[in-house]
Amino acid sequence: MMTIQNRYEFVYLFDVSNGNPNGDPDAGNMPRLDPESSKGLVTDVCLKRKIRNFIELTDEKTPGHEIYVKEKSILNLQNNKAYEALEIKHESKKLPKDVNKAAEITRWMCEHFFDIRAFGAVMTTEVNCGQVRGPLQLAFAKSIDPIIPLEISITRMAVTTEKEAEDQSGGNRTMGRKHIVPYGLYRIHGFISAKLAEKTGFSDTDLEKIWQALSLMFEHDRSAARGEMAARKLVVFKHNDALGNVPAHVLFDRVKVERINGEKDTPASSFNDYKISVDKADIKDVVIDEKF
Repeated sequence: MMTIQNRYEFVYLFDVSNGNPNGDPDAGNMPRLDPESSKGLVTDVCLKRKIRNFIELTDEKTPGHEIYVKEKSILNLQNNKAYEALEIKHESKKLPKDVNKAAEITRWMCEHFFDIRAFGAVMTTEVNCGQVRGPLQLAFAKSIDPIIPLEISITRMAVTTEKEAEDQSGGNRTMGRKHIVPYGLYRIHGFISAKLAEKTGFSDTDLEKIWQALSLMFEHDRSAARGEMAARKLVVFKHNDALGNVPAHVLFDRVKVERINGEKDTPASSFNDYKISVDKADIKDVVIDEKF
């Protein structure tokens, strides 16, 4: 299948209401926060996880759409699939000395695992399949305005031991904590390189799956911890060729998010507090597509 022939960038906006979009394990799982601006952060790894989960959910049995990095995945066993399929014996931590065989191993992994084709992977484990740099890269997401994380106390009705049951009968309830963001609108920038796609085999069909995932992944990732998360806007910039025609930052500046209700640089209360506009005037060699 032919790889993508054009460079792309995109701006993606999503929001959260009464949920924790990305907990920080170094801060008791509180929502990630930029200490200087008090704006919320969501890591690229967090969003890649949601894309992987969506692809696994919708295309698990479709050839070429296995997921390499998933929960409880043993990477050595994943890597060994390539050696078994190609009937090549592996040496500990080494690729085959034959350059063609080594390239074939890495190519097999790209062909069979969607996330390797999209994001790349370092597969230099005990069973070495090389490493590839993926065409799709994400920056960190940052909220448009500051957020105020809240810590909510919760109690548990069920117990695990008889001792806990006795304690509860005396009025002592097991307490817990839940961290939420009352509301936050987050913005993230993405980059897709046609030249790197040549290395992994990332195709137009793969690209359409990415757009679909960005549109629907929150709909299939519901949990009490996440609250209500929603995809709000996806603006895609398609260049005329593989190398591109306009610097990415110039294109990103064309997507404006304005605060229309409430005071700027204070926490917002809903998506209706914002107006999103896209400047499509006087631009050449780049197609601007508002996916939603």
